Amino acid sequence: MTATEQPTEQSGYGNRYLSGPYAPVTEEVTAFDLPVEGGLPEELAGRYLRNGPNPIDDVDPATHHWFLGDGMVHGVRLLDGRAEWYRNRYVGSQHVGEVRGTGDVPGPNWNDSPGGPNTNVGGFAGTTWATVEAGGTPVELTYELETVGRNDFSGTLPGAFTAHPKLDPDTGEMHAMVYAPANWMDHIQYVVVAPDGRVRKALDIPLGMTMLHDMSLTQRYAVIYDQPCTVDIELAMAGDRFPMRWNPDYGNRIGLLPREGAPEDIIWIDVPIGYVFHPMNAYDDADGKVVIDLCRYERMFDVDVLGPFGDDGQATLERWELDPVARTVSTTVVDERANEFPRHRGSRTAKPYRYGYCASPSLDDGAGWPTLKHDLQTGQRWEFDHGPGRAAGEPVFVARQGGTEEDEGWLLTFVHDLGSGDTDFVVMDAADLDRRGYVARVRLPQRVPLGFHGNWVSDRAVPPPM
Repeated sequence: MTATEQPTEQSGYGNRYLSGPYAPVTEEVTAFDLPVEGGLPEELAGRYLRNGPNPIDDVDPATHHWFLGDGMVHGVRLLDGRAEWYRNRYVGSQHVGEVRGTGDVPGPNWNDSPGGPNTNVGGFAGTTWATVEAGGTPVELTYELETVGRNDFSGTLPGAFTAHPKLDPDTGEMHAMVYAPANWMDHIQYVVVAPDGRVRKALDIPLGMTMLHDMSLTQRYAVIYDQPCTVDIELAMAGDRFPMRWNPDYGNRIGLLPREGAPEDIIWIDVPIGYVFHPMNAYDDADGKVVIDLCRYERMFDVDVLGPFGDDGQATLERWELDPVARTVSTTVVDERANEFPRHRGSRTAKPYRYGYCASPSLDDGAGWPTLKHDLQTGQRWEFDHGPGRAAGEPVFVARQGGTEEDEGWLLTFVHDLGSGDTDFVVMDAADLDRRGYVARVRLPQRVPLGFHGNWVSDRAVPPPM
């Protein structure tokens, strides 16, 4: 166990995103041969990784936004039915280097950003990448989660990237809608990265300073979310403030960009006012319509300008069917209860699919967050209750080798005990969410703060060091 040069945990007084289950941890830990309850599937050989904000030094609770903390990646390595190790490491950046006195990390920093990626982490082109939205350069990590340096896809990325690219399972390409409001005030970019980890396309698209958190992908279109969360000039001028604010007068629309099209080919369709952080999946149906399943909030960063949970509402799961010819949309509420961090089977990205999985957050910090499974054909819903005061994060689906059904596989996530502060890594049977108990439960050596996104990175995708 190696302590970082960091002060004790903050109380976060007056800021829910710095206290309780959100409070940063103060140590980087390495632990081996973790205790396992149940049986880890032996075919799971690789790492479950998750990124999230974890301020390395004191911040002002009155102004600190959850999305602005330094990045910290947590990982559990599985091999031969064992939980071989747990590690958590800061993602290197100018700021982390200044606090530690180690200097900046190597690699190009196109917009001189002091922060590092704090939003997502995964494997692509044989490399482990930490990523962030709104302009930051990806940071390459070793297998053991140490920072290598910034990596702009081997010099081929012209500027910004995103935390929410979409991987086409047929071509192996990674598609991204990218914004950088501090640098690009009048456009975004559609970036496509080839399977070899080099950018093959970067298309400028005229657009205002909207918060472009995510995108969707179908076989025909790259989908743009142009939503009413925009740059607030007063917040932007205030310095270290998150600059986005609810702006319903901006309107709300979806752009359907043909994958190999130009900006003038975009089909813009007005949609209901609200905000979407995360779509579940999208596809083209047999009638030529675009079907998108997504988690929609009524408003975002209106009253609460420090994080997403203070505007008296949670996201509902909805299905939007967009008609590119008539330029109309029809919407259906799939589930009125809280749904966030939606996932699906990766091989069904941009294709018709049946099953989706979500966490169900609660605005009560003492309540549990169950895991939900949706049958989008029949409307059936299953709930995995993790127990009183136990909050499950984003459910990552991993397919069972040789399985023939779409839901044959496992759901991996961290589960946070909001009372004790303990955190478990758990494996659920995705095909049997009615099952009592976990397939496996791994006790972690320290608390993992509630955070954002991650992925299962198999040893086939990113091999361990020899």
